[in-house]
Amino acid sequence: MTPPREDLDHDVVVAGGGPVGLMLACELRLGGARVVVLERRTDIDPTLKAGGINQTTAEALYRRGLLPRAAEAQERRLAEYGKVLAAHGGGKLTVPPKFAGHFAGIPLRGDLMDTTDPDFDGAGPAGEVGAVLQQDVERILGEHAEELGVDVRRGVELTGFEAEADGVGVRTSAGSLRAGWLVGCDGGRSLVRKHAGFAFPGTDPEITGRQAVVEMTGTEGLRYGWNRTEHGTYAFGPMPGRFLTVEFDGPPADREAPVTREELEKSLRRVSGADVRIQEVHSATRFTDNARQADRYRAGRVLLAGDAAHVHSPFGGQGLNLGVGDAMNLGWKLAAVVRGEAPDTLLDTYTAERHPLGDWVLRWTRAQVALMRTDSHASALRDVVAELMETVTATTFLVKKISGVWHRYELPGPEHPLTGRSAPDLALADGSRLADHLHGGHGLLLDLAGDAAVTDVAHGYAGRVDTLTVPGATPEETAALLVRPDGVVAWATDEPADAEGLEEALSTWFGAAA
Repeated sequence: MTPPREDLDHDVVVAGGGPVGLMLACELRLGGARVVVLERRTDIDPTLKAGGINQTTAEALYRRGLLPRAAEAQERRLAEYGKVLAAHGGGKLTVPPKFAGHFAGIPLRGDLMDTTDPDFDGAGPAGEVGAVLQQDVERILGEHAEELGVDVRRGVELTGFEAEADGVGVRTSAGSLRAGWLVGCDGGRSLVRKHAGFAFPGTDPEITGRQAVVEMTGTEGLRYGWNRTEHGTYAFGPMPGRFLTVEFDGPPADREAPVTREELEKSLRRVSGADVRIQEVHSATRFTDNARQADRYRAGRVLLAGDAAHVHSPFGGQGLNLGVGDAMNLGWKLAAVVRGEAPDTLLDTYTAERHPLGDWVLRWTRAQVALMRTDSHASALRDVVAELMETVTATTFLVKKISGVWHRYELPGPEHPLTGRSAPDLALADGSRLADHLHGGHGLLLDLAGDAAVTDVAHGYAGRVDTLTVPGATPEETAALLVRPDGVVAWATDEPADAEGLEEALSTWFGAAA
């Protein structure tokens, strides 16, 4: 391991302390990097944002021992939701049974989902957690960062930087510092992305969306759930007073202008036709379908993650999940480079693995906007898609996409069905589960067949890869597998004592053996 550079204040500066920046900082700290987070806000933004997490994000929290906190936040949210419903007369507004999300505002029926599909196997307890607000995710990660000793500086804003061959000089509202690397997790208007010169191609916005939680009258004229009218789309519920509108009249004249009560009321009245009157606004936000992606995620010693790397409409709820996935993928790799245990070329795999997923999300959200348009051609196409969504095959396909269980990286080495996929959360004979052994942020070589020929290969990777020899609680076809710190299977075999390709996988992802 390379000793810390004395000419640096920190190994890594993370610009932005939202969920993505905090997740990245925690991963870097687990990997031994000296990291500081700069966040201009002094507290968590209470504005209504993502209302849930998908399976990949739940797995990320699970693999770091944070799933119980997420499950508690989910329980608390559902309890509060029940109280609000009761206060509004109970039973009037209820969540549809087995609701599985939506595509372009067309609800997906959970009872049509094929739960026997192999892609849904192996989630373990992470498959039971999803109704977690973005603010709760940020709070959980903030607590985790504090426990790990991450230096989080709230009320401090990045104002500029100079990237050089051997480091980055960073200017902030509180002074200057020098770091080895800078990662922009500073949102869609990222200063880091702009100042570093990343190209940001994409498509211009054509909608204005508004989402709010308000006190209002006239709600008897609103229909629950997603509704399409000749003037746009609106969603009402599931929480009383919560609504969303989408209008195809171009982007707002001023994205920075405050969202007013009058603006929200006029939009909801226009789209729904209901005689609603808003008395008080608790939370409000405005959005568009601006869809852009950085041409690459690394420029020398500057990298991007989350909305700084890609922006799109919120339809399908992919933004938070995509950003957390970026952080999980990048954190352990950058930490290994900082420690001197891997060459910086390992960082090239970050763009190679995550850029295609970002591109997919942009296309996924654009497709939904196209189906939400109010013209006759889009309406005809929407009818066809809605009819397809009444089938098991289409529903299962779409739910797999929304949940993220279809994700797979193209990794080098011997082919195996698990390679490149999220590791199944195997129940082990000692009473533990696979995810229990990933809390420390190391790789894991799991030998289910009890053969030293496999585990012996990893002897030179102590401190980077943990080895575990224990059979599964139930018979498994897989004899052994190598799991990266982000939970992705890097190598697997079904044959006991078969270590072919393991040494190459270890050196590819964890550097040279000691």
